[in-house]
Amino acid sequence: MQQQTVQPRVNPADEVIGTKALSVRFLLTGEESNGSVAAFELLVAGSGRLPAPAHSHDHYEETIYGLEGILTFTINGHEVDVGPGQALCIPRGAVHRFDNNASADAKALCVISPAAIGPEYFRETFAVLKAAVGGPPDKAKMLEIMRRHGLTPVFPPT
Repeated sequence: MQQQTVQPRVNPADEVIGTKALSVRFLLTGEESNGSVAAFELLVAGSGRLPAPAHSHDHYEETIYGLEGILTFTINGHEVDVGPGQALCIPRGAVHRFDNNASADAKALCVISPAAIGPEYFRETFAVLKAAVGGPPDKAKMLEIMRRHGLTPVFPPT
């Protein structure tokens, strides 16, 4: 079997998904990397919060590299600030979430390895958020999307 030659391209996935307050810009998906890695920019407006519950994923590591501003990640109950030039690896199974506790916008590069999640997860999630028209998103739909894409939602004890 002869291997097909693919012409390399910069940012082959180049797609922005989201809102003004929270968006992802996919740079590379599993389709372009034979499933080995996905990479996207994450933009979180000042004082922005993750609109989904904390979660874990058992099928990939997520590495965050700070580009602008500061994002606060809560990982297994411990807060970690990630600023420009800093990297943080979120291991498989770690319960995590992020928030932008500052007034300035924050941007980070997120790398998923292997590429177990891609743009479709974010397209579906943002569709539910947009349908909420500023109100709370449909919790059941959000949880179904998360689980279908390999994320395990975790809620604080009540």
